[in-house]
Amino acid sequence: MALHHGHDHHHGGHHGHDHAGTGASFGTAFAIATALNVALVSVQAIYGVVAHSMALLADAGHNAGDVLALLLAWGSHAISKRHPTERYTYGFRSSSIIAALINASILLVVTGAIAWAAILRLFEPQPVAGVTVMIVAAIAIVINGAAAAILARGNTRDLNIYGAFLHLLADAAVSAGVVAAGLVILLTGWLWVDPVASLVISGAIVWSTWGLLRDAAKMSLQGVPPQIDPGAVRVYLQSLPAVAEVHDLHIWPMSTTETALTCHLVMPNGYPEPDFLEGVYVELQRFGIEHPTIQIERGDRPCKLSPAHIV
Repeated sequence: MALHHGHDHHHGGHHGHDHAGTGASFGTAFAIATALNVALVSVQAIYGVVAHSMALLADAGHNAGDVLALLLAWGSHAISKRHPTERYTYGFRSSSIIAALINASILLVVTGAIAWAAILRLFEPQPVAGVTVMIVAAIAIVINGAAAAILARGNTRDLNIYGAFLHLLADAAVSAGVVAAGLVILLTGWLWVDPVASLVISGAIVWSTWGLLRDAAKMSLQGVPPQIDPGAVRVYLQSLPAVAEVHDLHIWPMSTTETALTCHLVMPNGYPEPDFLEGVYVELQRFGIEHPTIQIERGDRPCKLSPAHIV
């Protein structure tokens, strides 16, 4: 049997995170975005207490989660750049998956605590400074919008950066909801609007975070990334010239942006053409698979890994 690897031919032009300027722009963009969000959390937490606003405190907790997310994404990106070692032969790319899983878990716990405090406030409403709530939330809209614009100038082709960019835009929308709650309180004096707004914000956070937690958990278990159809990949490999059978097919995420594949192709008559594997590697990249490893078998003896339940 012969082993054939697609790693050394196609890395250069197909990995967005390996472009020359990505690391520097990523670091600068995230440093500025993190600093802006730290300042925002401080302002929201202080004025949330002063104004007795659970909505502001909920938004502060959400943005604190954003700071953690930015730091985790930044740190995992730096770690993933480290070269492979004898013990970590794939390097540390999977740190981005761990970061996403930790971030989603912490954010859900924080949101649960905020929601519980809001429920208690429903039964014991307190005066809320509506004008203060509106001003601080408006500042949050500006800061989140600026941070999102800074990240957009980084490298939104990297899914981690693009995800953070969309998250900051969502934060701006949440802050707009807080402004609306402050206006309602100012006009009507309905104190229950503040904790209700907090619960709505918490629900929106849980809704958006649950998908991140689900996908991160699947990736941590080496599940096939959601954007890849494993059935279509198998059909493509099976349809290749001279391929009689495909088995031991595995597709898994090496990171939140890179996918690997290994499989055995049974080809009793050998390669139909010299550049057969080159063409397969190029086509697999169209599926979103950048790290293929293909083993060719003649089929003259049974493979121990051919049964589907054996890995």
